[in-house]
Amino acid sequence: MKILAFESTCDETAVAVVEDGRKILSDQIFSQAKLHAVYGGVVPEIASRSHVESISLLTERALESAGIARSEIDAVAVSYAPGLIGAVLVGVNFAKAVAATLNVPLIPVHHIRGHIAANYLAFPELEPPFVCLAISGGNTLIIDVRDYTDMHILGATHDDAAGECFDKTARVLGLPYPGGKPIDELSKGGDDRRYAFPVGNVAGKPYDMSFSGLKTAVINLAHHAEQTGEELDRASLAASFTRAVSESLVPRTMQAVRECGYGQLAVAGGVAANSRIRADFQRAAEEQGIRLFIPPMRLCGDNGAMIGAQAYYEYLAGTRAGADLNAYASMDVSQNYPG
Repeated sequence: MKILAFESTCDETAVAVVEDGRKILSDQIFSQAKLHAVYGGVVPEIASRSHVESISLLTERALESAGIARSEIDAVAVSYAPGLIGAVLVGVNFAKAVAATLNVPLIPVHHIRGHIAANYLAFPELEPPFVCLAISGGNTLIIDVRDYTDMHILGATHDDAAGECFDKTARVLGLPYPGGKPIDELSKGGDDRRYAFPVGNVAGKPYDMSFSGLKTAVINLAHHAEQTGEELDRASLAASFTRAVSESLVPRTMQAVRECGYGQLAVAGGVAANSRIRADFQRAAEEQGIRLFIPPMRLCGDNGAMIGAQAYYEYLAGTRAGADLNAYASMDVSQNYPG
C-alpha cells in the first residue's frame, strides 16, 4: 500500500511516499530554519506562508523521486494535530484536496504518533508493545505504546518542552536557531560538572518533568556573569545544561520501561538527535538489558515519512477522515481521531 503523506505542523514542509508503513519510497523536506533564524524562533505567519509556497512543488518532487504515478497512490495522509494552527491548516487543506482529486482515503495522523513511527522505518523488527520517549521542541512525553493506535501517557512535562529549553539556552549563549545542534557541538568541548543545574521533579508523579527551573537557572547564570564581568565558560555551560536535561529524561524513562515490563524502549523527536542523550540512553539500556531503538538523525526531526508510516497502521485500524477534517493546535497523543 502506497501512501502520500504531508507534514506541516511547524517549520518544515515535508511530503513523502511510504509503502506498507515500513519502506520510504521518497521523502522531500523544505526546512524554514533560515527564514526564522533572524527572529530566534518560529514566526507562525511566516511558517504558514512558506508552507503554502512550497507544498505543491514538494509533492511533485516526492512523486517523481518515488518513481510512481498519481494513479498508484492508495491513500493520502496528513498530520492534523498538534502544531501551529495556521501551519497545520495548510497541510490539512492541501491533503484534503489531493485525496478528493485522486479519489482515495484520507488518513489523519497525530504528529507525535508520527515521531514514534519513525522507528518503524528505521527498525523493521520493532513492534508494540514498548515504551517511547517523545522529545521535541513542543513536546516531552513518556508513552506506553500498547499497540500501533493504542497509547497511554505515563508522564509529561508540566511546563517547557526539552527542545524549547535547548532553543532558549542557545539564545543565551549567542548560538543560532534552532539551538539543538549548536549546543551539541559546543558542549563536546566543555566540562559537564562545571555548573550545577536543577533537575525538576513533580511531587507524587514520578514520570512527570519540569524544565522551567532549568531554563531560568541558565538565564540567571548568564545574566549574573554579564553583570559582574565574570567570564562565562560557554562550552561547559552547554555541557552542564545537556547533562541536566539527560538526567531528567533517562532515569524516569528507564523506570517506566522496567515497570511496564516490555523490555523495549524507543526514543523519538528532534531532541533524540542529541549525542549526549543518545549515549546516556545507550549506556542505561545496556546496563539493564533493554532493547533500545533510536532513529537515525534524518528521521528525528519533522518529516513526511514518519506520517506515512503511522498512517498505514491508522488505516488498518479503520481511521478515515472526510472533507470536514480540521486542524488542532493541541491534542492528546492517546486520543484517536474522533471522526
